[in-house]
Amino acid sequence: MARRSIGDIEKIWSNVEGVRKLSDRAVGAGPFGVGLDGLLTWVPVVGTAYTVGAAGWLIIQAMRANATPATLVRMMGYLGVDSLLTVGGEVIPVAPDILDFFFQGHAMAARALQKDIESTHWVEANAREARDSGAHDDHLAEMRAQRKKRIVYLHD
Repeated sequence: MARRSIGDIEKIWSNVEGVRKLSDRAVGAGPFGVGLDGLLTWVPVVGTAYTVGAAGWLIIQAMRANATPATLVRMMGYLGVDSLLTVGGEVIPVAPDILDFFFQGHAMAARALQKDIESTHWVEANAREARDSGAHDDHLAEMRAQRKKRIVYLHD
């Protein structure tokens, strides 16, 4: 596996932000917004393809960023509800479409991943080498000083 860098993690965060805005916040007024997910829900097949495709892409980004299992489960819940509403709109017209129009599952899943990334202390090293050299204790101290929840070694 290719070595990852903190820049790779920052790029994942940024790309997820782009999908969050495009899917559920392309046009906004105050706390309310709508994006491609809400607009395409009214277009059979295309809306479903977009919703499921964007959901899959977000999950892949979460796996690339070594998201915690709890974050992955939370994301799958948000994205699952969003996908069910979109598919439900094809089976039962109107009611699920209206709910899907307002339910911002992609935004909630993206924000969960972004919070996971923000709460992680990223180290461009190998965990075993860090433990052998004694640098792991320094990484733990730095993690605690930054009030992060966990350490991820990017070269593992």
